[in-house]
Order: sequence, then C-alpha cells, then structure tokens
Amino acid sequence: MTILIVTDTFQQTNGVSTTYKNLRRVAKSRQLRFRVLHPSLYRWMPLPFYPEIQLNMQPVRLWRTLNRIQPKQLHIATEGVMGLVARHWCKTRGIAYTTSYHTRFPEYLALMWRIPARWTYAYLRWFHQGAHATFVTTESMRDTLHGHGFKHLVIWSRGVSEQLISPPLSPVHQHKIRVLNVGRVSREKNLEALCVYQDQFDITIAGDGPYLSTLKRNYPRVHFVGYQYGEALASLYATHDVFAFPSRTDTFGIVMIEAMCNGLPVAAFNVTGPRDVIINGCSGVLDDNLGQAIEHCRHLDKATIRQQARSQWTWAHCFDTFQQHYPSECLHPEATAATLQHASS
Repeated sequence: MTILIVTDTFQQTNGVSTTYKNLRRVAKSRQLRFRVLHPSLYRWMPLPFYPEIQLNMQPVRLWRTLNRIQPKQLHIATEGVMGLVARHWCKTRGIAYTTSYHTRFPEYLALMWRIPARWTYAYLRWFHQGAHATFVTTESMRDTLHGHGFKHLVIWSRGVSEQLISPPLSPVHQHKIRVLNVGRVSREKNLEALCVYQDQFDITIAGDGPYLSTLKRNYPRVHFVGYQYGEALASLYATHDVFAFPSRTDTFGIVMIEAMCNGLPVAAFNVTGPRDVIINGCSGVLDDNLGQAIEHCRHLDKATIRQQARSQWTWAHCFDTFQQHYPSECLHPEATAATLQHASS
C-alpha cells in the first residue's frame, strides 16, 4: 500500500510541512511507501496573503498525475487548489479519502481581511464533508468544529524529532528571564503581545515572515535570529528559560511541544491550542496577562517538564493514529467498522 498525501504546502517551514515530513520519515523507517504531491512539482505562485501556501497553476497536470497513479485511497492535507483537485478526483471516482484541519483560516481571515468567519467555515465544512475522517489536533479544536457542523472528527496529536532535543544544561542565573518564541513572523501570531515586554525580559524570536520588518522597527531590543533548524534550534531551546506562545489562532503549535521536550515551560493565553497542550502550573502557565505567565513559568521544574513531554509527544504515535484512520482496503472489516465509529465520536 502506498500512502499518498496531497498538500498545498510542503517545501516551506510551517506546522503542515513539519507534520508530513516527519510522517514520511517514520514510514520510511517502517519500510512503507509514502508519497507527497505538492505545488512545487508543478508551476505555482504564492498565495498573496499567506505566501507559505502555494497555488498550483496547473491543476490539470495534478489531475493527470492522479490518473496515472490511480490511488485506492489518499489523504488531503489542505483546502487549497491541490486539495480541491484531489477532492473532486476522489468524488468522481468513489475513492475514499481523509482530510486534515491544520489552520484556523476563519479566524485568520476575519482578523486580517475582515471576512466573516461564517463564510469561511461554510466553505471548510463543505470541503471536509464526505471525508472518511477529518484529523484535528486537539479536543478543543474538535469541539469547535463539531459546533460548526463538521463530522467524523479524529484527534491527531504531534511529535518532536530527536534532533530538536538538546541535552539539559546547567542553570544560568541572569537578571532577566530569557524568553524564546519560534515560528512564522506574521500578524496573526500576535507577537506584539510578547514584544511589548522587551525591557522586562531578554526576548529572542526565531523565524521569518511578512511582519518581521515591522517588529524589528518597533521593538529594537528584541533579538530576531531568523529561522533555525536542527541542532541550532535545539541549542536555542536549551539556552532559554521560558517559551512564550502569544498566538490566539493556532490549532496546535508544534513548537510548544518542542519547547517542553527540551524542558522549557510555556507561557500562553488560555485559548485553543495552548490549553490542550499545557498542564497549567506544571508544564506551563495560562494567563490573560502574558507577562505574569512568563514570570510564573520561571519557577516550574524543567526536568519534570522534559520527562513528561518526551514520553507523550512522539512522531511514531502520531503516525500510528494517522495509519489507523487512513482509508485502507488492507483493514479487516471489523477494524474498519471500529475506525468509523471512533471517527464519528
């Protein structure tokens, strides 16, 4: 069986590409065939308001690719042009497929462009309708989408690669708390809610994006170091005291569990995503005042956070969940029935 993924983003640095690159790595270690169709295989252009999403300018070529592969089942990761073509191809041929809900586009578009969230939710509800299962990252996200009429929702957690975990370092006592944030530097990430504390904390932001020049101009005492990968990123986690996650619109935030696997407590607002990942007062602090959350995180036990996170968040477990619900003819009838019942719950 070949596991086929169709996605509108794969070559970029974001949670979607991180997820499927790690699934591909696990599949390879298990000697399973895993193939990804993404816009970089075709002529494409960046989505104007979200350049990490690539618009496939050759949808007919994707259609022909699917005709050539003739998959028996596939997974649609995103709701853009690639996803639309794959969905229509499956519908016209009666092919089973699963989907994922990675990005809170209704809230994002409402924030950035004042597009009513109900319009975007209507499109997304239509898009995911008919999927064998729709994967969501957290219980809160499942409850939110269920309230908007989505069906067959399955909770699908994430993992952390070993190369992003640094050996624990001896504590260094400094006057200011060293605070780290990692991710896309864009307006919807609400990074200004962290940057306003530039005089109170020693803040480092690792990432890039359309809002970077604005933040650099307005917050000169914040350290902006660009995207970091592998050992360099692991070193950043190891040399900071607290990880701050000010976003109010993310569905999950893989960087939070990367931080916790390195022993960093996470300071965040009490919203979907953080509240599903953080054990308040143990692995981090949820508070309407981000500065107070950071201060309180300083007193949490980093060794305990590291131990608990590393036992919980693994890509192997993430792959197992994905494979269990992937619409496969290889599943026994009893397993298929159980899977459908679980996905509908």
